[in-house]
Amino acid sequence: QVQLVESGGGLVQPGESLRLSCAASGTIFSIKAMGWYRQAPGKQRELVASITTGGSTNYADSVKGRFTISKDNAKNTVYLQMNSLKPEDTAVYYCNADQVWSATGSRGYWGQGTQVTVSS
Repeated sequence: QVQLVESGGGLVQPGESLRLSCAASGTIFSIKAMGWYRQAPGKQRELVASITTGGSTNYADSVKGRFTISKDNAKNTVYLQMNSLKPEDTAVYYCNADQVWSATGSRGYWGQGTQVTVSS
């Protein structure tokens, strides 16, 4: 059974930083890509950033230059360093793992979500 466990959310003031972590556990053979999505109240879930096993990254325009995604392949863990946070970054952040190969085949997984609130 593969699980994604997120940590690092919280309440911060505008301009401050947070670091999110997401660890995939279970008997995992490989993961094609991992990423972070977010969903604000009344809005659709959107991609924030993603990273492939090879290290290729993709960012939403709204976070370029402020957020950095990184990973530790050996630990099946992905990180999201969020700097210069703005109130509009407030959302529930979800970790995603794409094409996870395990004993039961290949599929994607989602974490349970972690709340990030940016407010003065």
